[in-house]
Amino acid sequence: MPQLTTERELVCPCCGATLVVDLALGRIVSHGEAPSATRPELSRAEQILAEQAARREALFNQSVQDEKGKSDALSRRFEEALKQAHQEPVRKPLRGFDLD
Repeated sequence: MPQLTTERELVCPCCGATLVVDLALGRIVSHGEAPSATRPELSRAEQILAEQAARREALFNQSVQDEKGKSDALSRRFEEALKQAHQEPVRKPLRGFDLD
């Protein structure tokens, strides 16, 4: 819909948006958004929000379970390291000037 003779309407090859360019000014005068298939419909907004809330809740519950299991795993690793430390003989630490 160019209004002036110096305006041209172009379609962006990248995103498909409609651009109106003024050739005399060398600038974009207006633009129109490209039609997008990924836009959610407003009639499904409540359903989309409910799905996202359920997804967030599931992720939260999973992270809570992971945190509970993490303390148990750390406790087991500590106990194993403690047993291993008791089994190894106590040695004098090796210092750098002892190697000379």
